[in-house]
Amino acid sequence: MISLFTIEKYSHTVKESLQRSSEELIQQIRKTLDFNYYDQVDLLDYTAFIQPYEISIVMYSMDRNANEVFYHGSESNIFAGSYDLMEDVEYFNLPDDEEDEFWAFYEQHEEEISKIETQIMVDWFKDCWKQAGGERVKLPSYFSFHDDDHCFDLKNNQWMTDGDKWLN
Repeated sequence: MISLFTIEKYSHTVKESLQRSSEELIQQIRKTLDFNYYDQVDLLDYTAFIQPYEISIVMYSMDRNANEVFYHGSESNIFAGSYDLMEDVEYFNLPDDEEDEFWAFYEQHEEEISKIETQIMVDWFKDCWKQAGGERVKLPSYFSFHDDDHCFDLKNNQWMTDGDKWLN
C-alpha cells in the first residue's frame, strides 16, 4: 500500500498553512513593537505553544532573572506582561479517515518530522518578525517553543540555549 503521507508533502502542507496566517502574525508582531515597555523589561520572549496540528504564540516581557515583568503603576501607556499574538492556528488538517495512517507515518519519521516542523515554524516567525520591522525594537527578542531548551535569537539570527538568553 502506498502511503498518502511523505515528509515532503507534510512539510509543504505545514508551510502553506502557516503562510495563510502570516499577515495576521505580522500585524500582531507590529503591535508588540509599538508598545512602550516598562523600563524593567530586559527582553521579549515570543513563545510558541504546540498542540497537535495547532500553534499559539504569546509574547512575554521578561527580566534577566527569567521572570515575567508586570507594571502596577498608573500610567496607561506603559506595557509589561504578556500579549497573545495568535491562538490555536491550525497548521495541519487531518481528515478523520486518514488519522491511523498519518500516525503510523508520523511515528516512523517522528524525529525528522519534529526537526522539520521546528525549522518551518522558526523560519515563518522570523520572516514575519522581519516584515513587521522587528529589527527596530531595542530589546533583545527571542522565539522559543514552550518547555524547550533552545531558543532562536531574532536579532542575531541564531540558535542558542534557552538559558543563555538570560545572560546576554
